Amino acid sequence: MKNNEIEKAIIHLSKKDKVLRKIIKNSSPCNLTTNTKYFNALVEMIISQQLSITSARAIHKKFMLHFHNNPKPAEILSTDDITLRSFGLSTAKIKYIKELSLAVHEKRLRFNKINQMSNDEIIEKLTSIKGIGIWTAHMFLIFVLRRLDVLPYSDFGIRKSIMLNFDTKNLPVRTDVEKIATKNNWHPYESVASWYLWKSLDSK
Repeated sequence: MKNNEIEKAIIHLSKKDKVLRKIIKNSSPCNLTTNTKYFNALVEMIISQQLSITSARAIHKKFMLHFHNNPKPAEILSTDDITLRSFGLSTAKIKYIKELSLAVHEKRLRFNKINQMSNDEIIEKLTSIKGIGIWTAHMFLIFVLRRLDVLPYSDFGIRKSIMLNFDTKNLPVRTDVEKIATKNNWHPYESVASWYLWKSLDSK
């Protein structure tokens, strides 16, 4: 995916949404990139669920070092829970990472043709695995596959940013987020709009 698509997104959003126009003007350029290590990315996302950035990074670093920065599903499945727990992983996250590893090992989840699938197909496939919910699926689409038309309506940061930037009285729920995105014509660049909403929290 070429950078001119990001440039088109910035022009579109700046033209259609005055709130985003101001955020974009005061932010560095959007730098969404692809990540071809799909399995590793999903493992990291599971580790990061409901943790601070600092805690997630520390646990992920220990996890990756143990597997020499190249974890394989079969290796994870054969690693005992006590070892995995020593990295700081909870019992639930150990289960989720092993569920993902098993799905890949048994080829129920294949990555070789994932780029040919639609967003909805990918979400359905990923969320069929215990421990991977809509938030993780959205993050995978945005930050791994670099799909530009994803609206992560369940993300707390997006909801908080909308509340602060669009002056909503309460933290918006899914329907509120979708209404604001539709009203301000974010499509087909919801991911870029979201990136700038996340970025705006740095200054708030």
